[in-house]
Amino acid sequence: MPKMKTKSAAKKRFRITGTGLIKRKHAYHSHILTKKSNKRKRFLGHQSIVEHANEKAVREMLLI
Repeated sequence: MPKMKTKSAAKKRFRITGTGLIKRKHAYHSHILTKKSNKRKRFLGHQSIVEHANEKAVREMLLI
């Protein structure tokens, strides 16, 4: 049986931390930035952790 392949979209978007959590980037930080406040743009630039409700689906895509 062949090896299972990781979803290409998932491996580009998610990273695993040393403690096993899954990091992700925020959406809405790529264009139309003029109408967004500096505070909003600053926090969109930070990384975040995947919510518990979505973690199982992301782990399946990454084959973890």
